[in-house]
Amino acid sequence: MIALFKTVIHLLAGGSFIYLYLLIDSGAFGADPVKDIIHFAGKSAINLLIATLLVTPLAKLTTYSPLNRVRRLLGIYCFIWATSHFASYAVFELGLDLSLLSEELLKRPYLVLGFSSWLLLLAMAVTSTRTMQIRLKSRWKQLHQWVYLVAILIPVHYLWSTKSEWIEPLIYIVIFTILLLLRHKQILNIFQTLKLRESFR
Repeated sequence: MIALFKTVIHLLAGGSFIYLYLLIDSGAFGADPVKDIIHFAGKSAINLLIATLLVTPLAKLTTYSPLNRVRRLLGIYCFIWATSHFASYAVFELGLDLSLLSEELLKRPYLVLGFSSWLLLLAMAVTSTRTMQIRLKSRWKQLHQWVYLVAILIPVHYLWSTKSEWIEPLIYIVIFTILLLLRHKQILNIFQTLKLRESFR
């Protein structure tokens, strides 16, 4: 069953690159295809982040714990699409000009949220292997709990980046809020642990 789930994930998340290419090749995008490409990659990353966060609640609801084994694959695809989103912006909008990127980060707060989220996803993707989990021990779980912060930053990044269409970003904010509320006890424990650490400093 898990092999079937993983195959479906590969077909949908990986196959979306083919779909994106076909959209570009057919001229389906509007007068500004660059923004459409960036938007497509960004929404793909957001949807995959939602799917990643949905795994644990669904596993508990269905009492099918092996479902948790697809979480890593979804997370990796989320990072791949987030990287595609960032790379598309850096290449097509900025021409890989790092100085211009620095200027844009200073001028546009939503870019800071997006870039910070990408860095967190990068850290989690790099340490997602079983080997890194064993090597990092308890720190591995602490690191991967930063996904909850990403779940806060990403929808706000989307909302702040839009100039007129606010309905869709607000829908995403509601979805992420629900997903975080489902983990409210776990998130409260994280904050309590952080407070304890601060008290010992």
